Amino acid sequence: MLRKMIEGGEFIVAPGVYDGFSAMVAERYPFKAVYMGGYCVAASRWGHPDAGLVGLSEMIDALRVIRRVCTKPVIADADTGYGGLLNVQHTVREFEDAGAAAIHIEDQEMPKKCGHTKGKRVIPADEMAAKVAVAVESRRSDDFMIIARTDSRQMYDLDEAIRRSILYKEAGADVLFIDAPQSLEEVARIGKELPGPLMLNMVPQKGFVTPNAAAENIEKMGFAIAHYPGLLATPAMAAMERSIEHFLGEGLMDSTAMPKTNPHELVGFPAVWADEERWQQKFGDAPVPEPAE
Repeated sequence: MLRKMIEGGEFIVAPGVYDGFSAMVAERYPFKAVYMGGYCVAASRWGHPDAGLVGLSEMIDALRVIRRVCTKPVIADADTGYGGLLNVQHTVREFEDAGAAAIHIEDQEMPKKCGHTKGKRVIPADEMAAKVAVAVESRRSDDFMIIARTDSRQMYDLDEAIRRSILYKEAGADVLFIDAPQSLEEVARIGKELPGPLMLNMVPQKGFVTPNAAAENIEKMGFAIAHYPGLLATPAMAAMERSIEHFLGEGLMDSTAMPKTNPHELVGFPAVWADEERWQQKFGDAPVPEPAE
C-alpha cells in the first residue's frame, strides 16, 4: 500500500507514533501513514535516550502494539540493522513479519545515536551499501520498502551525504534519506541532486538542527515522504508540564485542558460495552464460576 502510494506520486506525511495511545490518536486523522521512531519509543517505553540502548526485540514489541490499533502503513526505524549482514537479514524479516510497511537502516557505527545529537560516527560507505543490498534481498515481498539513511552530514558534509546516498540507491534502496540537513538550502539541494523517492525527517524543535518547513513546500522540493517524529510526543510533553504546573499552582486539574475525544471512546470501551450487552441478552446473568482451588 505504501509503495503503491509513493509510486503513484502521492505525498506522504507521517506523524510519529510510539505506543498504543499515540497510534490510536493518529488513527483518527487522515494521515496516509505513520512513523515509529527510535527516539520516542526509547523514551516513552523504557525511559532511555536514543543512544543504541533499545534493540530489535523492543522495537518489534512496540511495532506490534502500534499495528494492533492502527490500520495505516507504518514506516519503522530499524537503526543500524542491529549488527552485521546476518543481523540485517534477521531485522528485515522481523519487521516485515510484524507488519511494518517500510524500515530505514542507517550508516552509523554501533552504538548509534539520535541523528540530531553530537558524537555520531559512520561506517564506510561500501559496508553500508552491502547492508542495503542484503536488506533488499532478504524481504519476502517487494511491497516492503527499504529506506537507506545516511548520518554522514555531521561527520563530513552534505557532498559526502549525497555521494553515499547515490551509492545506496545503486545497492537497491527504494527510498533515500539524508538525516539532519542544517538549512532549508540543504534540503532543497537534496531534493534537486538525489534520485527519488526521498524522505525528510522534520524535527523543528529545541536541540534539533533541521529548520521548520510547511509540508507543501517539502513536497515541492522533491520529497515523497515527510515524517514528523515529534508531532505528537513534543506537544504531549509540553501539555504534561503545563498540567502539572497548573495543578501545583491552583490545586486542581485544568478543566480547559481536556482532549476533544472522550478517552473511553478512544481506548475502545464502547466495543466492550456492546459485547457485554450482547452477551447479557444471549446468556442472561450467567453465574461467574468459582476459581479452581
